[in-house]
Amino acid sequence: MNDTDCKPKIDYPCPWVYKVIGRNLEGLNSAISEALGQTPHTVTPSHTSRSGAYHSLNVALTVESESVRTGLYERLRRHPAVLMVL
Repeated sequence: MNDTDCKPKIDYPCPWVYKVIGRNLEGLNSAISEALGQTPHTVTPSHTSRSGAYHSLNVALTVESESVRTGLYERLRRHPAVLMVL
């Protein structure tokens, strides 16, 4: 952690995983494709709720900088099919 702003120090480039949560798997996959474009990434299933109403996918990739990391987060978060990004 950096003592001045209590944020962890991240050395870029580095591997990163987003957990993307929504109600529709097709919509989540579309959101990921739209947000990441040609950026190399891997999508793996994470969890489905007991009722099947909610799904989560893990998106693993290498991020080159903090601005890239936060930009991808924002693009995923703003997609209508996405309820939450962790």
